[in-house]
Amino acid sequence: MTFYKKCLGGKLELQTISESPLATNMPQKMKDCILHATLTINKLVLMGSDMVPQPGLIKGNAVSLMLDCKSEEEIKDYYKKLSADGQATHPLEKTFFGSTLGGLTDKFGNHWLLHFKKNKK
Repeated sequence: MTFYKKCLGGKLELQTISESPLATNMPQKMKDCILHATLTINKLVLMGSDMVPQPGLIKGNAVSLMLDCKSEEEIKDYYKKLSADGQATHPLEKTFFGSTLGGLTDKFGNHWLLHFKKNKK
């Protein structure tokens, strides 16, 4: 989440297991795990947690996060930052439907689609 804050800005709030009522019921090794992580950027809210069920984290390719950008500068900046140490899978390009669109997989294996459509006046 700190990586996404560096890329996207916003306000990051983190709550560890030890800071929650769950602390007394959890093993010591989990006390520093993140129970709730919330990154708020205007109307966008990304949430995460270190809490995963058994058998642990399983990553797939069925989900992409879509980020709708406000400007050409913003989409280029986010694309560069999010793809750092990851893979740029679809370069930013103008589409037939009048938008700029690109895709990437970040360094954590998460898939992103970035979109910008200039408002017509």
